[in-house]
Amino acid sequence: MIRVSSLLLGLALLPLAGTAQTPLTFAEAKAQADRDEASLGATARATFLQAQSRQLEASVANCANPGHDTSAFVIVAEIDARGRITRTWRQGDTALATCVEKELNGRFLEPPPRAPFLAAFELSFTP
Repeated sequence: MIRVSSLLLGLALLPLAGTAQTPLTFAEAKAQADRDEASLGATARATFLQAQSRQLEASVANCANPGHDTSAFVIVAEIDARGRITRTWRQGDTALATCVEKELNGRFLEPPPRAPFLAAFELSFTP
């Protein structure tokens, strides 16, 4: 069992509307998410973060393996109007990162106020 002493979650949400294009690379997705992180009010952000945390905890629990490398990783997820994760980008190639990304695909978060959104899951494990 992996013991998680510190799990850092970063949430960034991004509206992709009009002529904006869906990012092609992780760096583009993360940069857009970072630029627009403050786009939601505190209440909406807190509600969304709770839903994000629940899905992330379930994904990590399903992927937990004592042999997994627990290096930090980031997953950026595109979320549709129903709150479903429809696409992901990942930075980090460990087995745990790959498994968590697969687990998150298709899961549901809180429906965003506009769609699609990008949400960044930033994970760091410390002893």
